[in-house]
Amino acid sequence: MQRLILTAWLAFVFMASAAALAADETAQGDKPVKGVLGRGINLGNALEAPKEGEWGVTLKAEYFAAIKKAGFATVRLPVRWSAHAGKEAPYTIDPKLAERVDWAIDQALMNELNIIVNVHHYGEMDDAPDEHLPRLLGLWQQIAARYKDRPARVYFELLNEPHGKLTETKWNAAVPKLLAVVRKTNPKRPIIIGPGQWNSIRALDKLELPKDDRNLIVTVHCYDPFEFTHQGASWVKGSEKWKGRTWDGTDAEKSAITKQLEKAATWAKSHDRPVFLGEFGAFQEADMKSRARWTHFVAREAERLGFSWSYWEFCSGFGAYDSKSEVWREGLKSALVP
Repeated sequence: MQRLILTAWLAFVFMASAAALAADETAQGDKPVKGVLGRGINLGNALEAPKEGEWGVTLKAEYFAAIKKAGFATVRLPVRWSAHAGKEAPYTIDPKLAERVDWAIDQALMNELNIIVNVHHYGEMDDAPDEHLPRLLGLWQQIAARYKDRPARVYFELLNEPHGKLTETKWNAAVPKLLAVVRKTNPKRPIIIGPGQWNSIRALDKLELPKDDRNLIVTVHCYDPFEFTHQGASWVKGSEKWKGRTWDGTDAEKSAITKQLEKAATWAKSHDRPVFLGEFGAFQEADMKSRARWTHFVAREAERLGFSWSYWEFCSGFGAYDSKSEVWREGLKSALVP
């Protein structure tokens, strides 16, 4: 009985905090941001494609309204700035892309949603970090200046899933430089930063953050077990042979996920940092019952541990929304927002 009461209390605190932050646009004051973004969803395969629409998703105003109506508090907006900016200093961003991001921010705010703007799919940074760090700094100088007067509902995420030659050591060295650029124009803006190895929980112990910057939120991603969540994914070598894998919610299956998420919770407590589960999802090749079962479990575990979260993603291969029929896939929607 005590466990049930505690679980109910934590759920109440989670939702109350999310609602409070969504209603409070003055969170950029002197108090540190708690990072309670509530329940969110990624607007994936749109602005992080080489060109919007090339991966089958073009953002529409009605998407933001549908997300708000469904009960979400946050949208995460992946953006491939690097495909739309100069190769040489000052690395000028194409105004057309910037205006498109402006529009997305406007739509989110009009619908009383938080929005996270990130740098996504900057593959050159992962392949040649020493060469491309000056360019990433230049991009953030422009992004930060452009949105410096936006309300606190607009969050920045420095870089999605650092990996490859962008090792933990190199990423830790880059973070203070990136923060310094953003803080010149956004001294209290909430900024999201994740560990190396694709924002994996196992890399959290190697993440180093400036102790004096308390307006930071730590993000991690969860796609475990990978053979289930990415079965049949064309971009993953060997994934065809994983087809047919189910997730039945056995004690062993649940325990494996709980163990990972609790590791993140332990790290967060010891470092006094809020955690945002920025991505989790199961690809469309898995059966819907397994996808819904897995999604529900991950979302509820994240909430139990006090994490905000954002499902990957809205209306593409992992999508919770069918953009052709313009309806939610009820199994996934109910799993995310019961």
